[in-house]
Amino acid sequence: MRLRTQNLTKNFGNRCAVDHVSLNFERGVYGLLGPNGAGKTTLMRMMVGVLPPSSGKVTLDGVTIGELGAKYRDILGYMPQEVGYYRDFTAKRFLQYLGALKGLDPKYANRRIDELLDLVGLADVKNKKLGQFSGGMIRRIGIAQALLNDPKILILDEPTAGLDPNERIRFKNILSELSEERIVILSTHIVSDVQSIAGQVILLKEGKVVNCDTTENLRHMVEGKVWLATVTHRELNELKRQFPIGNVLQRDDHFEIRIVSDSKPLQNATAVEPSLEDVFIYVFGGQQE
Repeated sequence: MRLRTQNLTKNFGNRCAVDHVSLNFERGVYGLLGPNGAGKTTLMRMMVGVLPPSSGKVTLDGVTIGELGAKYRDILGYMPQEVGYYRDFTAKRFLQYLGALKGLDPKYANRRIDELLDLVGLADVKNKKLGQFSGGMIRRIGIAQALLNDPKILILDEPTAGLDPNERIRFKNILSELSEERIVILSTHIVSDVQSIAGQVILLKEGKVVNCDTTENLRHMVEGKVWLATVTHRELNELKRQFPIGNVLQRDDHFEIRIVSDSKPLQNATAVEPSLEDVFIYVFGGQQE
């Protein structure tokens, strides 16, 4: 199974949100990484067929998703950035409703719903109304609905927004298990969401693909360009104007900082092993949120 985007482009008036993006997806987890406004959501909406491209196409095994129609939707799971829901529905009733919209057999749907509510840690509140759920719980309902039809292609837009650290770990473990037989694509601006589970990371900047590679290979982009230094508050403010700054740790009356620079930025700076976060800062100029 191969999902492809070929010169996929979307214009909104004079603004190009996605610019001739060509990518290949096979089984495994792909992280679509970029700051807010990079075009991630627009790209994903075209890939699921809810937004028509200005030019280019999306194909599955050589056939456009428009031609496939319902056959494509039957194997697709999608979680949008904003999960729509009915406040007066219970969690179980809401998933039953979506199962009916997807054309699932009621007996299969009920069995699947119980499995998924347990998987996302909501089995004990399945009869609670969604209007009483927290933002993180609604995200988990969004993940469950995307998995209802046991999709072969799973596309998730900012899936961990609002999840606490334990929920993030649970979610990443779920994705790792699912990826053996599926194409899983998740977009995020949070590096930690993808660095441990994504086999391939796609860097998207201003609608264009900057790079697509493994985490290990991407780290080579900034080898010899990441520095650790100890500075005063005054020096820190000056350095922020000159270089992309990564982690900042306060140590009594000074700061320990990571600097991404092509050359040694300070006399006392020491070269350190780069991380995917350093790649993000190098490519996007410190726009991580």
